[in-house]
Amino acid sequence: MEFITQLLSAALSSGTPLLFAVGGGILIERSGIIQLGAEGLMLMGAVTASLVYIQTGSLLLTLLGSLTVGALLGLLHAFLCVSLRANQIVSGLALTLFGSGFSAYLGKSVSGMPLPGSVPRFEIPFLNAIPWIGPVFNNLDLLTWLSFVLVALATVFVYLTSWGLDLRAVGDNPATADAMGIPVQAFRYGSVIVGSMFIGLAGADLLLAFSPTWSEGMTAGKGWIAIALVIFARWNPLRAMFCAYFFGALDSLGFRMQLLGSTIPSYFLKMIPYLVTILVLMYLGWRNRNKPSGAPEALGIPYFREQRF
Repeated sequence: MEFITQLLSAALSSGTPLLFAVGGGILIERSGIIQLGAEGLMLMGAVTASLVYIQTGSLLLTLLGSLTVGALLGLLHAFLCVSLRANQIVSGLALTLFGSGFSAYLGKSVSGMPLPGSVPRFEIPFLNAIPWIGPVFNNLDLLTWLSFVLVALATVFVYLTSWGLDLRAVGDNPATADAMGIPVQAFRYGSVIVGSMFIGLAGADLLLAFSPTWSEGMTAGKGWIAIALVIFARWNPLRAMFCAYFFGALDSLGFRMQLLGSTIPSYFLKMIPYLVTILVLMYLGWRNRNKPSGAPEALGIPYFREQRF
């Protein structure tokens, strides 16, 4: 009982950075733009959070710094893919390579330095009286609670608002959306910038709430996992929450098994979440091989006005 509640609580903490990254990826790809730069964006968000927090000691400025870096890199990606109509896969990979290299350079001065604080946690007294729920949800940090709110807002925005309908129209058929008077470029720019901000915030959360200090390559492939989970969630923000916490539980399981004295080598335990993700994607691909993938129909296709798809 105690092992399960501890595992679920750890899954929420471990899965929150992924949830921010997956949510940002869904918002971007709903507009028809492929996002393969999550790894670089998370690293840049993390190193920016480390630099700003150590220099200023302000958590608010730290989060704003990560959001700003994400927005600037998202603007660059949007300019290349929307305005210049560059290859979206190449642009995303370039963003990852740039973020990985530049974050390593910027982080040399703060590598291994402890942060001056951490994200505040909230203890809600009445939750303690609720079995299972109390031990899992009590004492969660601010960013985890924020992720719950963002998932709810994203779900309402995508499926229950006119702007969300316009966004899906832009991602499915930008030519028709343009003919209906929807500003395709504005929606794509806005989606890429805001989604990149979420991914940058994922890097900050990884540093502030999950790992106490900056280290080079600290994301350890979580950005690529986030890209896979966008497909796993079928571009649905609500499903993304369960996918992110499922991976978080698998990620925490290996560590918990080591604490229990498991004789399985730690390298194999660390492989569990990545291996399960691959197997699940293979299974879903096989099961849905004759069904629509759920992806936006114009995903990855540059839009030229008056072009017909």
